[in-house]
Amino acid sequence: MNRDEAKIILLLYRPDTADAADPQIAEALALAKLDPELAGWLMAHSARQSAIREKIRQIAVPAGLKEQIISEQAANRKPVLGRRKTAVAAGAVSLLLLGALAVFWPPPRAAEDTLAIYQNQMAGVALRGYAMDLLTNEPAAIRAYLAQQHAPADFILPAPLQQTALTGCAVEDWQGVKVAMICFRTGKPLRPGVASDLWLFVADRTSVKNAPDGTTPQIAKVNRLITATWTQGGKLYLLGTAGEAATIKQYL
Repeated sequence: MNRDEAKIILLLYRPDTADAADPQIAEALALAKLDPELAGWLMAHSARQSAIREKIRQIAVPAGLKEQIISEQAANRKPVLGRRKTAVAAGAVSLLLLGALAVFWPPPRAAEDTLAIYQNQMAGVALRGYAMDLLTNEPAAIRAYLAQQHAPADFILPAPLQQTALTGCAVEDWQGVKVAMICFRTGKPLRPGVASDLWLFVADRTSVKNAPDGTTPQIAKVNRLITATWTQGGKLYLLGTAGEAATIKQYL
């Protein structure tokens, strides 16, 4: 588990509850004890949680609510006269239920447009199977198709990747933004029905929060893929394949 994965898991963590007994949360908490940056993030997250819970506790219970609810038992025998009282009580109970949910339900998750989530989503596309929109080994045809679909088509390929066999492309969605998926073949034996084993995702740099600013690729293990991530010319590049760091570096 890396820092970004731990943050995603800890978004569900509520301090001073039984959440810490969950195996994934326990692992993330253990990582926070060893990672100062993650520990600082967790401290701020916990403070926000406590502040929200304190605000909910300050909501006053409507006067006479208990008596009003009890009186509804009698109101069931007087549906016409008791209708207004029932509506008032129902509204009050709804407010209390919303308050309880705010205390015991996790707060809204952080923005879903961070680099870690983007990397995991794109890696998932490559790993779980996909249908290419265009099957071709012609670079010009791929660029023309992507441009027609209003996906990034003016991407810049590293020199080694320019020499790698193309198999086609597809257009993926990321937070309402189109992502170009360019598919390659490394030359290794592939399983039947599998056309590619090297994938490049190209998106607008501004669509992904905390994306790297430099052109130097950042190597990381994402899901079952080794990936390289970099930015160039306003575009965010994510290259992934199976293997280790040395595997991906030969295409950069």
